[in-house]
Amino acid sequence: MCANFRRTARALTQVYEEALRPLGLRATQLTILQALSRAGEVSQGKLGGILVMDTTSLTRTLAIMARRGWIEEQRGEDRRQRRIRLSAAGDTKLKRAMPVWEKMQSRLRGRLGKQKWGSLLQLTHYVTEISRTQGGLL
Repeated sequence: MCANFRRTARALTQVYEEALRPLGLRATQLTILQALSRAGEVSQGKLGGILVMDTTSLTRTLAIMARRGWIEEQRGEDRRQRRIRLSAAGDTKLKRAMPVWEKMQSRLRGRLGKQKWGSLLQLTHYVTEISRTQGGLL
C-alpha cells in the first residue's frame, strides 16, 4: 500500500511541478504557502505537524523560502523554537500560483469525476489521520 501511495504522490507532484515551474515554485513550497496562509504565524514544529513533514525536509525548504523572501521567521521564547509566517512577497507568490493550482485541481477533478474525486479526498484524509494518530498502525 505504501509503495502505491508513494508512486501516486510522485506522479501527481510531477504534474503539479511542471505547471508551477514557470512561477519558480515547487509543489512543496506551494503547500507550505497555503498552510501558512490558513494557519497564520505558527511554530516550525506545528507547521511540520500540519503538513506531516519531517523536520529535516521542512527546515531545508523553509531556508530556501526565507532566502526568497516568501516567509518571515522569528525566534520564539525558547531559542530553539522558530515561528514562521507568510511574508507580503509570499502572499503575492501564493496569489499568482493559485490560478495554476486551481486549473490543475479542476483538470484532475474532471478526469476522475465528482464521485471518485470525493472518494479520493475522503480516503486520503482518513489514511493520513489514522497514520498520524495510531502511529505504526499495528
